[in-house]
Parts: sequence; C-alpha cells; structure tokens
Amino acid sequence: MVPLDVAAIRADFPILKRGMRGGKQLAYLDSGATSQRPVQVLDAEREFLTTSNGAVHRGAHQLMEEATDAYEQGRTDVAEFVGAEADELVFTRNATEALNLVSYTLGDNRFEHAVGEGDVIVTTELEHHANLVPWQELARRTGASLRWYGVTDDGRIDLDSLQLDQNVKVVAFSHHSNVTGALAPVAELVNRAKEVGALTVLDACQSVPHEPVDFHALDVDFAAFSGHKMLGPNGIGVLYGRRELLASMPPFLTGGSMIENVAMEASTYAPPPQRFEAGTPMTSQVVALAAAARYLGKIGMDAVENHERTLTAAAIEGLSAIKGVRIIGPQSMEHRGSPVSFVVDGVHAHDVGQVLDDDAVAVRVGHHCALPLHRRFGLAATARASFAVYNTPEEVDRLVAGVQRALDFFGKD
Repeated sequence: MVPLDVAAIRADFPILKRGMRGGKQLAYLDSGATSQRPVQVLDAEREFLTTSNGAVHRGAHQLMEEATDAYEQGRTDVAEFVGAEADELVFTRNATEALNLVSYTLGDNRFEHAVGEGDVIVTTELEHHANLVPWQELARRTGASLRWYGVTDDGRIDLDSLQLDQNVKVVAFSHHSNVTGALAPVAELVNRAKEVGALTVLDACQSVPHEPVDFHALDVDFAAFSGHKMLGPNGIGVLYGRRELLASMPPFLTGGSMIENVAMEASTYAPPPQRFEAGTPMTSQVVALAAAARYLGKIGMDAVENHERTLTAAAIEGLSAIKGVRIIGPQSMEHRGSPVSFVVDGVHAHDVGQVLDDDAVAVRVGHHCALPLHRRFGLAATARASFAVYNTPEEVDRLVAGVQRALDFFGKD
C-alpha cells in the first residue's frame, strides 16, 4: 500500500498550522474526543449557506428545492460511506441522541420488539456512558434488568463472563472502546444475540472515522456514530437502523416534519427516516458531514486505517518503553484500534496532560465518559492519545518525550 502524503493532508487543516503558547507547533492527539476539519468540509458548509440555504421538505421555491436536494444527497453519500441504504440513516444531533432514540422506542409497547418487565438488556463494562445510561433508564422505565459482559485484564470484552438466554432482548456494545481501543468481536456478539432473538446496537463512534465500516456486512440491527469525530461538524449524529425495524418503530420526538396527517384527535406519521427527524433538520451540518465522508473516501479508508495503526503501534511501543508507564488496553494491534490510554506511576493524569500541553501536545485526560471501566482497573483517570489521518510519527515522538518529562519532573522524590 502506498503511504499517505500526510504533508498534503495536513495542508487541508488550517488549525494544524497554529502556533501555541511559546510559539510551539500544535500536535493534536485528541481526535477521539473531537477531530479537526479540513477546508473541504468548511467550504462545503459555507458554500451551502451562502448559495442554497432554505427550508428542507417545505414549499416549492428554488432555494427549498436546492436545500432539500443537498440534504438528501448528503444522506446518500454518508450511507454509501458506511455500507447502508439512504433510507436506513436517521440524522440526529449527536450519537448520544441516536442511542437514546433506540433505547426510548424500545420502551414503547407499540414496537413489536419492546422491552418489558422480566426482559434483559445486555451491554458491556467497556461502554461510553452514552451506551450505558440510556439502557439503565430503559431498564428503570420498563422493569427489565440490566446485565453486562465484564472486561479482561487487557481491556477487552470478556466473552466468558456472561451467557445469554431467551430473556435477552437487546445487546449493546462499542465497536472500539474509546478508552482501551479494544476491538469488539462483532460477529460473535451478533451471533449470540441472534441465537436468543435479541437486537444488536453498535456504538461505532470510534470506528467509522478510522477504518472501513459496512453496517450491512457487520449485520447489526442499529448503529450510531457522530460527525465531529470523522472530520465533520458538531451538532450532527447518525443512527443506522435496518429498514424493516425503522418501519415498525414508533417516533421518538414528535412535531413538524415527521407527520403524515394531523387531526385534532390523532396523527399519523411519515415513513422513516423522516419519522425520526422532527422539526427543522441540521441541513448545513449534513452537507458538511457528507463532505467529510467524501474526503475520507477519496483518501481511502484502508489507507487511513493502515496509517493510524502505524501511529498507534509506535505510541504503544514508545510509551511501554518508559519505566513507570502502563498502557490500559491490548498491547497487540490485532485486538485494538486507535485510542491509547495510559497511566504514569506517581503522576496524576491531569499533570501528565499539563506537561504535554506545555509542549503543545493535546491529549485527553480524565475518565473519558467511562467511569465503570476506570473503576474496573482501579483508576480515577487516564491520559489518552488518539490519532487521525493528519497525525505524524514526529507527533508520536513528541508525545513519548513529553510523558518522559512528566515522569522525570513529578516522579522525583
């Protein structure tokens, strides 16, 4: 595979040229929290807003028609990027809302797959709070019980920790852990769910931006991801759902845009995906998200994955070579993706982050919206480096050098 021209890619991201405190060059290693945007994405949204901005699916004037066409073409482009059909994608404010949409409707007895008292919801100890708290709420509202797969010592799903039975109605899990980077055994979990007639819900926020993803091939029932983690804008998330499931689901939010007919006594609802897109949609954000999908698609997701895996492996090797640094997650690239979380003996994660920030190296510190997972490892916080297509080996070297400086400074007696 031909190596990426990372210098050319970086030229598309104006923020990467920024000098930080002390005139140091920014090394942005926090794309797992939010990614930076290329000019192609920024320009696409600006072009739409300055030439075609109008209300979507309303009226018959030219701007409305152009806005509607741009919005629906964006849906088609994003669907193609993730191996889905356009009518299987619902636009939401973020991935958290997408996951809440699924969990909320599963508590509605109009849905043939509704969860009720005595049923079981399954998730994992690896989850981001967005794929845990909604299921806790569903269990509370319906009288169902929540169970979960545990985590192995190297930060992967422990498949031996839980057996599914016919009471299980939903199995929700992350494609990649946002803390340990662990890859979920999707095929195995989907097979287990199918054996007991359960639906599967995939949090794909940490996989869609970093590797080829095909939801049809993965054979999950639902999946969620966000725009801001894949070089796209804030304020836009995506729910994938099997066509036949979306068609049988009641609405989540109600009001304008999602109706078929309204009378004073009752209303009927539009078919999906409009049924789940009440109110004024995020039109310009959809245009920008589609531009991000096209940008990544032009580079090639195989090339993106190969580049980021090289950076991740280098970071693990470099950090592991420092005495006193411990990687939280798989050491082997066979079992992991991009996020590299770590702790430094005797140094709080926030202090590590501050030393790195002094050198203009941006990483995430804290519990990363995954408190149960941190408690599993007896940790209050970790530092996390996460990579994107625009990162370089030199930035990995700066990360490793900065962690060594933090250990040298705070580790002194």
